[in-house]
Amino acid sequence: MNRRMLAAAPLIALALAATGCTDNTKSASGTGAITVKSTKDACELSSTTAKSGPLTFTIKNEGDQVTEFYLLAEDGLRIVGEVENIGPGLTRDFTIQAPAGTYVTSCKPGMVGEGIRGTLTVEKSANEPTASADDQKLIDTAVKNYAGYVRDQSDQLLAGTKKFAEAYASGKDDDARALYASTRLHWERIEPVAESFGDLDPVLDAREADLEKGQEWTGWHRAEKDLWAPKGFTPQTPAQRKALADKLVKDTEELVKRTKTVTFTADSIANGAKTLLDEVAKGKVTGEEEAFSHTDLWDFQGNLEGATVAYQELRPLLAKKNPDLAKQLDERFAATSKELSQHKTADGWKPYTELSKEQVRALATSVNALAEPLSKLTAEVLKK
Repeated sequence: MNRRMLAAAPLIALALAATGCTDNTKSASGTGAITVKSTKDACELSSTTAKSGPLTFTIKNEGDQVTEFYLLAEDGLRIVGEVENIGPGLTRDFTIQAPAGTYVTSCKPGMVGEGIRGTLTVEKSANEPTASADDQKLIDTAVKNYAGYVRDQSDQLLAGTKKFAEAYASGKDDDARALYASTRLHWERIEPVAESFGDLDPVLDAREADLEKGQEWTGWHRAEKDLWAPKGFTPQTPAQRKALADKLVKDTEELVKRTKTVTFTADSIANGAKTLLDEVAKGKVTGEEEAFSHTDLWDFQGNLEGATVAYQELRPLLAKKNPDLAKQLDERFAATSKELSQHKTADGWKPYTELSKEQVRALATSVNALAEPLSKLTAEVLKK
């Protein structure tokens, strides 16, 4: 679950936060790099204009809370790029291929709310470098294949969600529990795509601990708590179950509809792979995602599989540009998959609560070892 967009952001293009606004008189440096300084009450960009093409954001957390940074489309909802979980004093970065247009920027100290917002204007570059014919062919193939993968996974997600919703609404708890993790596997494989729709992610995948004040809790984890009810929990009534199940299906149908028209690029695929590993490193490996069912290893596997597919689609291009990095990533993906496979069972995966501290630590170490070289993927595939 992405903790980034829990309150649906308004449809805005040029709105700025009332406090901590960036200075829109700053001009682009022309270097293709923007530094972002995040504090408790400001989100200051070194430039609020840039030229189209590869653009790197370096986010410095100078506040006293964990922060996040998002680059959003002009509507203020769709996530174009992001960095999560930046601790005080730390610096993180990400790279995108930025077309000309208006973007919304957001720092989220404390990782709550819509954040401190500003705007970034990307102007068309007169001499924007273009990929060679051979590279473009590899990019086009990767984009086509990955788009097909996302469509297939979203279709399977919807089919499984309908079965789960029917069982849940009918009070067939054993059937619903059996379908829960295996259906969510499809969500986890394409999680960055699903999360890019900032209004759908909160209603489908919000955890109880992430709810904003006054926010209605719907989606998978609301049903999870009902199916694996903790002591003292008041079960949902049949009418409440049906309402929750119907909304789950309706929202998933909307997700599928949107995935049919979403546009992918080499950098969005590469950044998606990185985001999936970050999801594991910051959430799944802690056991916080599936707080009641403890099916976290299913989610872990889905994120790893999704990252693997994204990487493999870009591997031919990476191998041409940086064969050493491609070799290193091959080895790290294989090592992480092997580490995870130790916890596989005949019908899926062990409950996360059955893992020892040493086993959790081994998983975390393996994921971090993979995440470090994977963070270099985007910059490498964007090289001309």
